[in-house]
Amino acid sequence: MNPRHIPNIISVMRLFMVAPVVAWILGGRPAPALVLFLIAGASDALDGFLAKRYGWQSRVGGFLDGIADKLLLVGSMLALAWMGALPVWLVAAAMARDAIIVTGGVAFRLLVGPFTAEPSRLSKLNTALQIGVVALALTRWLGVAYPDPLVAAVHAACLVLVVASGAGYVVVWGRRAVTELAGRS
Repeated sequence: MNPRHIPNIISVMRLFMVAPVVAWILGGRPAPALVLFLIAGASDALDGFLAKRYGWQSRVGGFLDGIADKLLLVGSMLALAWMGALPVWLVAAAMARDAIIVTGGVAFRLLVGPFTAEPSRLSKLNTALQIGVVALALTRWLGVAYPDPLVAAVHAACLVLVVASGAGYVVVWGRRAVTELAGRS
């Protein structure tokens, strides 16, 4: 096996972790869901580190990593909202952000042309906080008593990052589209 494929293999393994995490949440089993979710979250950090550290980045790897992250977070957040462990408004905001980004990417591709998207620092911070929000919800479900103001502050911070990172993508890619289209005139 070529070592440069290790990050992609880790991303694929994370994809296979999504279904059990969601099933355990919906089945009322937060302990195994939390353990596997944390392993999946750590695998996200590991594959990114390996890809960057050793130059093992690839287009396929970027796609796999992004899909694995989104499926894990969206699936977990939707399941937690369904079980009443996460506020619906927060999950709706996170999903709306992702829908706007995907719609914008498709529009850019169709109207302007190909592009290579790198996650912004704000987006990476948003993903990390969303992982924290899911872990917080699962540990609360397990009986860890966090003060309500702390939970509210974490949810508010997540909402701010969801909006800010989504707006950041709209601004950056909107400017690129205008520049590209103006250059063709």
